[in-house]
Amino acid sequence: MKLKNLYVAATSQHVGKTTSTLGLAASFKKAGINVGYCKPVGQMHVQIGDSVVDKDAVLFADLLKLDIVPEIHSPVIIGKGATAKFLDNPGAVNLDTSILYAREQLESVHEGVIYEGTGHPGVGSVASVSNAQVAKLLNAQVVMVVEGGIGSTIDKLNMSLALFREYDVPIMGVIVNKVIPAKMDIVKKYVKIWLDQNNLRLLGVVPYDNTLGYPLIWTVAKTVNGVIEHNNEKGFNKVEKILAGSLVDPVSVKESKDNLLVVSSRVLDEAISRIIAISEEEGYTESPLCGIIITGEEPIIPASLEYINEHSLPLIRTELDTFGAVIKISKLEVKINRRTPWKISKAIELINDHVDITYMLSQLENSK
Repeated sequence: MKLKNLYVAATSQHVGKTTSTLGLAASFKKAGINVGYCKPVGQMHVQIGDSVVDKDAVLFADLLKLDIVPEIHSPVIIGKGATAKFLDNPGAVNLDTSILYAREQLESVHEGVIYEGTGHPGVGSVASVSNAQVAKLLNAQVVMVVEGGIGSTIDKLNMSLALFREYDVPIMGVIVNKVIPAKMDIVKKYVKIWLDQNNLRLLGVVPYDNTLGYPLIWTVAKTVNGVIEHNNEKGFNKVEKILAGSLVDPVSVKESKDNLLVVSSRVLDEAISRIIAISEEEGYTESPLCGIIITGEEPIIPASLEYINEHSLPLIRTELDTFGAVIKISKLEVKINRRTPWKISKAIELINDHVDITYMLSQLENSK
C-alpha cells in the first residue's frame, strides 16, 4: 500500500502537534503501514555527531526504530540568528532542495510519510518555508490540530487555514485537542457545525489529559535556574503537584504520590517533619514526595538530609524565593520527550481512541 504524504500542522505552539503526530505514526504502524517521519523545518535542535537535528526527530527515531539521518529526518533547522542571515542574502541557500531530497529518500523506503510542522502556520515564512509552503512542496494533505473550545477554536482555525488556502493545499481534516472532558460533547457538536459549513472534516476530539503536563525534575530545575544538589540521578522523577512548605497538610499530601515540595531552607526541617508525621498517620511506606526545591542559603540539617537520602529525593536549590519558584513552575510548558515514556504511551492511546484513523488511511490511499 502506497499512501499520499501527510502533514501535521497546528494553529500555534503547545496545542498538541507532537502528541498528535506520535499517535498517528503509532496508529499507522499498528495498521501495518511502513511509515516514515520527518520534521522538514525545525527550530529546537540537538547535536548528533557533527550535525544538528530537531529534537522531535530524536523522539520519533525511538518510536519508529529509525537510524537518524539529519538531512533526511530533519533537513532544515532555522535556529538563532537565521532570520537575519536569510534576509541579508535570501538566495544563499535553497532550502527547497534540502526538503525535496528528504522527501525523495523517505518515499523510496516507506509506504507513507508523516511530516510534522513547526509552530504556527506562518513559521518559516522569512525563508519561504512556512508550513503551508512546505506542505505544498511535499504534495501532502494537511491535518490541522487546534486546542479545544468553540469560539476561540473556530477563530484560530479559520485564521490558520487561510495560509493553506492561499497555497491551495488540501486539508484532510481537523483534530481538536486538549478538550475538557466534561465539554467533549458540546465542543464536538458546535465545532462540527462550523466545519461542515466549510466543507471540512472533524477527524477527532481528544480530551485533555493532565498527565501529559507533568514535568520532570530536570525540567523544573532548569526552569527555576536551580542546581540539583542531592540525588541527581532521580531527575527523571515526574512532578504532579506542588506543595508549598508552609501549607503542608494531610489533604494536600494525599492528593498525589508525586508531590514537589517548594520550601524555604529556614523551614525545611519543619516541613519534612510534617511530611513524616502525615506518612506515618496514613501508613505510607514510601515518601509522597518526588523531589524538593529549597530557597535560601541555610544549610540542610542532618535529620532532613537523612530523610532526603533515605528516599532518594532529588533536591534543587534555587536563588528564587518560594513564591517566584512556584510561579515559574506554574508557567512551565511541558513537551513530550524521550525521558517521559508514560507521556508517549498516553499520547498514542489518546489519538488511537479518539481520532478516525480508518478514515485518514482511506483518504491517503484514495488520493495517492
